[in-house]
Amino acid sequence: MHDGELGVTDEVAARLIAQRFPELAGLPLRRLRTAATVNTIVRIGDDHVARFPLVGESEERLRAEAAAMVEFADASPVVASVPVGVGAASEEFDSAWSVQTWVAGDPVGPVTHESSDDFARDVVGVVSALRAVPRRGRVFGGRGRGGRLRDHDDWVEHCLGQSTRLVDVGRVRRLWRALRDLPTAGPDVMSHRDLTPFNLLSAGDRLAGVLDTGGFGPADPALDLVAAWHLFDADRRDIVRDGLGADAVAWRRGAAWALQQAMGLVWYYVESNPAMSGLGLSTVGRLLSDEELAALR
Repeated sequence: MHDGELGVTDEVAARLIAQRFPELAGLPLRRLRTAATVNTIVRIGDDHVARFPLVGESEERLRAEAAAMVEFADASPVVASVPVGVGAASEEFDSAWSVQTWVAGDPVGPVTHESSDDFARDVVGVVSALRAVPRRGRVFGGRGRGGRLRDHDDWVEHCLGQSTRLVDVGRVRRLWRALRDLPTAGPDVMSHRDLTPFNLLSAGDRLAGVLDTGGFGPADPALDLVAAWHLFDADRRDIVRDGLGADAVAWRRGAAWALQQAMGLVWYYVESNPAMSGLGLSTVGRLLSDEELAALR
């Protein structure tokens, strides 16, 4: 999926895990086929999972992610992974890597729960709990989504240029231009920052777990509203909007962040990760068909 992507064989994974975590040595390993775009995921026995980055990461970065995971898990009303430890880069694998606890649940997709009132309310509960975590003076650090929308103009335009056969580029461009200059939705709040279907797990019609929580930190309060566009139909989006008390500015900024993220998925993963590209297309479709947003273009 990425230039210079790192690979890890089953044999190397087993050896690294046994060396760094001897208490896990000998447990059965199973490489998981997921929509993941950042790590190779290897399940260890029943209770743990190893994450081997596809693009090299430092120990410092993974330890910072581990601290964020602990803070997230303490605040979340549903189960989230907690860190077990970090492995150092070596001759066999040229990146730091990590082991975390396993979270049980069924994979969630862009349409699996789109008409579920309960799932929408569960998402409201998670986002509300995260927002209640004290920032302790922290603010958005400037990396990725969560700051100024206009900082992403060049990226969105690049994505549009790559997507001419995939989406209605003219309509997407007009929508982005209608949303990109919206004022901030208020002070930063604590945010998952990547609340997409593939980072959620379900148990029937309920939210059972949250994954990929190492980015937990301060961001635009509209950022986690992307979940409404990635997951739900119009009626369930209203449940999220009302449950989180999102005013018109916050709601539309959430739509802008969803559009920015979705357009990056649409073309980049069209061949290497069709499920992720499909998520982008689904989200763009919801955004373009929304009556309130259509009136802005």
